[in-house]
Amino acid sequence: MVTLTVLTLLSLIGLSSSRAPDCSYTSLLTHLKLTPANDVLQIMRPVKNWTTPTLVQLDMLIYGILHLDEKSQTAESHIWIQMIWMNEFLTWNPSKFCGIGSLAIPRTRVWLPDVTIQEDASDTGSIYVGPHVNLLSNGFVVSTARQRLTSTCEMNLGMFPFDVQNCNITFQSMNSFASEITLGTLNNDTMLYRVSEQFMVTNGEWELEKLEIDETFISKKGMDQARLVYVISMSRKPMLYVINLIVPLLYMLVLDLASFFISDSRGEKLGFKVTILLSISVLLLILQDMLPSTESSMPYIAKYCIAIFAVVGLSVLEAMLVSFLTDFDDYRATLTLRSSSTKEEIEMEDGNNKEPLGTEEEAQVKQEKNVPSLSGPDGLELLRLILQEVKAARKEDEREKAEKKKGGYYKRIAEIIDHVFFVIYFLVVIVFLSYMHIKWIHRLFL
Repeated sequence: MVTLTVLTLLSLIGLSSSRAPDCSYTSLLTHLKLTPANDVLQIMRPVKNWTTPTLVQLDMLIYGILHLDEKSQTAESHIWIQMIWMNEFLTWNPSKFCGIGSLAIPRTRVWLPDVTIQEDASDTGSIYVGPHVNLLSNGFVVSTARQRLTSTCEMNLGMFPFDVQNCNITFQSMNSFASEITLGTLNNDTMLYRVSEQFMVTNGEWELEKLEIDETFISKKGMDQARLVYVISMSRKPMLYVINLIVPLLYMLVLDLASFFISDSRGEKLGFKVTILLSISVLLLILQDMLPSTESSMPYIAKYCIAIFAVVGLSVLEAMLVSFLTDFDDYRATLTLRSSSTKEEIEMEDGNNKEPLGTEEEAQVKQEKNVPSLSGPDGLELLRLILQEVKAARKEDEREKAEKKKGGYYKRIAEIIDHVFFVIYFLVVIVFLSYMHIKWIHRLFL
């Protein structure tokens, strides 16, 4: 009897050992009870003790910085997100299932954390989430998503275009408190920054400076909620704005200084300064399209443009004043010349209208003084020639006096104003450019 029992056991063991193991995913799904009918795994947080919080570890990589809109205060980037959490009900021993260590299952079969981005302003079409999640044998569930994220970002444009912007991407559960879901990361911020730099495809006019992670809690309805904040620091590449805006304005300021050496005689100086002022106005229109109207404080680039526009405008007014004083002095000299000529003509006419002496009286005088006779047509003609010579000499004298009066009182005042204004203008420009370099432009060389 004992022998028969032993033989029966040995035969059963042999049959069981000779049967091939089931290495299909179906047997594993059956073991895990991952069937559509088992909706408990979909709706309940996967913990055996409800007081145990579920740790959701979330890593975010930046594949590209696409665009920052200063007017709408939004940042557009391409990100990749990986979330990992523990499902205590979905574990197995890989050795019992032919070494199967991971399993791809539909997302709808398991519980998913309701973690969202608070600053997200994207439409649903820009988010790509795979239809499956990876389930590991130790119970960890891995979910990945790729998104073209448009997020709100409060920008400080005071140092534009040498500015550094810090944009926050905040992950937070919509409904769960910290006692139910806590947030963390798999890798530290240094590692994520290095990986993002290696895999970054495009960054446009922006360069990723650093990536920081901050794990905080906020109070909501008397309960704490976990929050995971990624702080992305980006610096603008300013060379385009330097070439198209800052350097041309500086050149125009230098040209306006050089215009003080242009002669005022033909009015070219004033026309040149007005042309510079109009050119600066065009650049200010370009600046208007760059900067938003929501800034509470004036950026340094706006101060730079307005200051240059103001000093060039004052220079134009000074050139107008100098031109007016010079022309006024010339006008006074012309009036003086005309007055002298009119007076001389009147005197000459009075001399011509005097009647000659009588014949008898004239002969008597000539005989007494032994003067040759000037009677007759020849004498009158000689007198007219003498009068014309005197008149021409007086006109020449008056003309020389008028030439001397051109550099008169008002012209000397205009020269003094021009020289003093140039010195003050030059000193103001030096102080202004030094201030802008210390406060603003030196960042270009950092």
